[in-house]
Amino acid sequence: MRAIAVKGTALTVVELPEPELREGDLLVRVRAAGLNRADLLQRLGRYAPPPGEPETMGLEIAGEVEKAAGPFKPGDRVMALLAGGGYAEKARVPAAQAMPIPKNLSFAEAAAIPEAFLTACLNLFMIAQLKAGEVAVIHAAGSGVGTAALQLCRGTAKVIFATASLAKHEACKALGATHVLEREKVPAELANAVKAAAGRGADAILDLVGGSYLEANLAALGLHGRLCCISTMGGASGTLDLGAMLGKRLSVFGSSVRTRSAAQKARLVKDFSERALPRFSRGELKPVLARGFPLTEVEAAHEALKAGKSVGKIVLVP
Repeated sequence: MRAIAVKGTALTVVELPEPELREGDLLVRVRAAGLNRADLLQRLGRYAPPPGEPETMGLEIAGEVEKAAGPFKPGDRVMALLAGGGYAEKARVPAAQAMPIPKNLSFAEAAAIPEAFLTACLNLFMIAQLKAGEVAVIHAAGSGVGTAALQLCRGTAKVIFATASLAKHEACKALGATHVLEREKVPAELANAVKAAAGRGADAILDLVGGSYLEANLAALGLHGRLCCISTMGGASGTLDLGAMLGKRLSVFGSSVRTRSAAQKARLVKDFSERALPRFSRGELKPVLARGFPLTEVEAAHEALKAGKSVGKIVLVP
């Protein structure tokens, strides 16, 4: 099968044997694979796959089952969360990490769901415990995870504050943001902007940027505020104001979906499938698909991802 390998930091199409299945695994013919900024870090050697997982990048796919397990049968359309191996024509998928694709969605649209929506759901509702009427801040709100987070906050958060480049502000508002701020202004203006919008500090912040936003995040949080950090694209270190943490009784969480155990991922997929998956069929949630690239144009796809000008997800189509 064709797959994408990293040689140095370059990406190239190679021939690899089909994945070896374990008990409870599906073999899926990949029809689309979602790109994530974690892929850019892995390419640079800064985000290795968990032990025993494929070196091939790719954390989410959509496709057709070729070899079945669990509740699935050959020919079923599925989308799945992976620990690696999605940049290929076929992928090994633990059945407990696969979900049926809603009938109204294409493979490309479905590939934009698993990593983005499960990451947003995990951090906003399971870790940060976002509650009705609270104030949420979503950084990098025009990204795949950001666009998912905005939609999931609708109907729960009273104020949904999005930070993104100016060109993405209207898209963020259309997806649920009540207020927006240019990303360049975050370090200096976030705290005052949130207080002006909500009348108080934020209850939950989902941060996809990292160290360069840390001081602003702590300043913007209100009493008992919760900060979930899920990426280091803006640096891995920053100044931690312990006075603010103690005085406002803040909680700071570091989180990653990829490094969780198979059992933890299975529970996350099960919970999402029961609570959120039907909302795609009803049109209440939608994957935001920015652009698709053929597998052979993976370099161009990564350049588009790095440029950060797209709203939503970029996918590969083998």
